Amino acid sequence: MEPDSVIEDKTIELMCSVPRSLWLGCANLVESMCALSCLQSMPSVRCLQNTSVMEDQNEDESPKKNTLWQISNGTSSVIVSRKRPSEGNYQKEKDLCIKYFDQWSESDQVEFVEHLISRMCHYQHGHINSYLKPMLQRDFITALPGNCSCLKQLSSGEVLNLMRLRWDQYLFKNRPTDGPPNSFYRSLYPKIIQDIETIESNWRCGRHNLQRIQCRSENSKGVYCLQYDDEKIIRGLRDNSIKIWDKTSLECLKVLTGHTGSVLCLQYDERVIVTGSSDSTVRVWDVNTGEVLNTLIHHNEAVLHLRFSNGLMVTCSKDRSIAVWDMASATDITLRRVLVGHRAAVNVVDFDDKYIVSASGDRTIKVWSTSTCEFVRTLNGHKRGIACLQYRDRLVVSGSSDNTIRLWDIECGACLRVLEGHEELVRCIRFDNKRIVSGAYDGKIKVWDLQAALDPRAPASTLCLRTLVEHSGRVFRLQFDEFQIISSSHDDTILIWDFLNVPPSAQNETRSPSRTYTYISR
Repeated sequence: MEPDSVIEDKTIELMCSVPRSLWLGCANLVESMCALSCLQSMPSVRCLQNTSVMEDQNEDESPKKNTLWQISNGTSSVIVSRKRPSEGNYQKEKDLCIKYFDQWSESDQVEFVEHLISRMCHYQHGHINSYLKPMLQRDFITALPGNCSCLKQLSSGEVLNLMRLRWDQYLFKNRPTDGPPNSFYRSLYPKIIQDIETIESNWRCGRHNLQRIQCRSENSKGVYCLQYDDEKIIRGLRDNSIKIWDKTSLECLKVLTGHTGSVLCLQYDERVIVTGSSDSTVRVWDVNTGEVLNTLIHHNEAVLHLRFSNGLMVTCSKDRSIAVWDMASATDITLRRVLVGHRAAVNVVDFDDKYIVSASGDRTIKVWSTSTCEFVRTLNGHKRGIACLQYRDRLVVSGSSDNTIRLWDIECGACLRVLEGHEELVRCIRFDNKRIVSGAYDGKIKVWDLQAALDPRAPASTLCLRTLVEHSGRVFRLQFDEFQIISSSHDDTILIWDFLNVPPSAQNETRSPSRTYTYISR
């Protein structure tokens, strides 16, 4: 019996002489948990004799047959040409390679494949990369069997967020070595399904864990705007300040001052915070240091809303105008165009690469071209001024002081549905692919079934899934994701409604408990 080191060297030599498509999947072991099983199953190989003749000028002048190898991995086929020994010798050599490879541990297999790849030339690495790309880009959600319907209903972002927040302790650590291959992940699957079903049930039944942040404004109370991520919550207050809170400890980390009026709107990314105020200015702050980087003075009255993305910023004002800005950097922001046409204060704007959408106290929604800034159309239907709006794809959802929410098709301007249920002005609204969440001056937050709302056959009584009552004042702003709602109010609080981490005592509740609250008028 030859020593292991000799066997390994011979195996490497043999595998270097066989078609790369036989072992190419091994390289994916470094990046994918599934690649090992794919490698061990070894895709079927068939030999196709090519009738073309190649001249080998370095060896023999006689023509030699060129053999083509084709391997299918389910998504693509790779055909490569090479010269090799006779069919009988190849089969024995291949079986010997696989035999030894299967006997090694997973770590030894990975080390072996890395050694194998290191012996190849740059040209061969390029072919490996081309082969691996479709394997690494496969959509595992759509490939799931039919009994995984709850996973298929989630967007890719929802799945990734759920993995990150709930299961990273399982998915990003070495799996147990004892037990059959993949048994650990098979045992994890029921927990994943249970989590998804529980979250959806909590949303529909209103079961949640509530956290409350008391903002303790120094003079006038009220949280007008907010945005959050996994680490922090940034909010703008009626007392002219911007405060940054730690999302885990709920402690205030930083207070930004500089505006001389209430902070009415804000948005931030990984570099800057942009705020608009009743002092008519837009300020740009460094998100890490809190330093003021820029102050834009353009609007004549309060800046009511703003949005920025991909080098473009749009602001709107009580002065009835919309300003479109080119945002090359925090310190290089130039005015591109001023849009006029509304007959009252412009309360909200949203945009994408195709359209800018604005809503006003004049009861209308106006659509403008993002590229040319030219007017496109007006959406009419609300009976009073419009306070909030969100636009995505073809859908616009708006809330009004007529106490209703309307869904619109932006391309044809048609109103698709009217949602009724709030008792006062609908102040804030957000939607994703499954639900709409709205907040109003009646102090209530309502959760609506978006898919049902888009179905004209769905009865109006089935559209509102849950009404959440915890704020004791007007709801000014909210944001939500797959697991939580975060809302702010005139009552000087921020509430975190957590539908993922619900205490066991609340799991048996079939509905949200009724509560009384004191309404605070301005």
